[in-house]
Amino acid sequence: MAPAGWLLPLVLPLLPALALGPAGEPRRAPPPEETLEEAEELWSELRDAGLPGDLPELEPECRRLLAAFAEDSAALSACLARRARPVRLCQGCHPLYRRLLDRYHDIARAVGNSSESHNCAKSILTSDRLQIVVTLSEFFNETWETANCANCLKNNSEGLSNSTVEFLDLFNKSLTCFERNLQGQTTYLSPNNYTEVCKNCNETYRVLNDLYNNLQRMNRQGGESGHSAHLCIDVEDAMNITRKLWSRTFNCSVPCSDTVPVVAVSSFILFLPIVFYLSSFLHSKQKKRILILPKRIQSNASLVNIQEKYS
Repeated sequence: MAPAGWLLPLVLPLLPALALGPAGEPRRAPPPEETLEEAEELWSELRDAGLPGDLPELEPECRRLLAAFAEDSAALSACLARRARPVRLCQGCHPLYRRLLDRYHDIARAVGNSSESHNCAKSILTSDRLQIVVTLSEFFNETWETANCANCLKNNSEGLSNSTVEFLDLFNKSLTCFERNLQGQTTYLSPNNYTEVCKNCNETYRVLNDLYNNLQRMNRQGGESGHSAHLCIDVEDAMNITRKLWSRTFNCSVPCSDTVPVVAVSSFILFLPIVFYLSSFLHSKQKKRILILPKRIQSNASLVNIQEKYS
């Protein structure tokens, strides 16, 4: 096969004609799709003609793995973007994230002594400075870890944990209660009257809030998922939304169940200064009496002595 250098003398004279139209006018730039097709055709022709050097070419299996990774990356990106607000990415995107991890492992691992598998990992992951596949994989992993999605899932990440399912069920019940009691409650004369919401949804909200606090305590000790960190972003965002609606929008409050102990402790703390000053006052009076009494006795004795001396 002839070297590619013999093509240059033939191509160079044609460049001005390619740049100009038939009337010597500048040629209009083709659409990007046509440019891409022409570039691929030119690349195939030059490759068939025999390019100098050893340029890498992906094997069919490597092309298949790269295409699968690209499709799963696009699907996961779309899922994360669609579920960004309100945050539902952990419960909705975990199957896509697991599949993307499998795609990356298929590219990275070397099966047996297969040189083809080793070439796939080398040519796709580390053949250039940009390393776009590695960069994408690190981005998805960092996003998943920052969202603490593992704390919403079971240990094998096959689905949501039982506690997460229970919390989301109570969360949906709370929102349903809010919506049901808001119907017909807000009128033109009293636009901010949410007494029915506060009264009828108090029990549902209290149970949801207690469950969230219990999940936080369990998670600090390493709960159902085995990860000791914050709760996953889905649960945190759902609880934040509910608390803002309850306290800011509806202006509701939950009565404290430990009122008696709180009042007792507060009263004791308030009376401590009074007890302190009273005891200090009594102690100082007693001490003052003890000091004054000997002086009076001594002065009387001296007066008797003086009277006896001059009598």
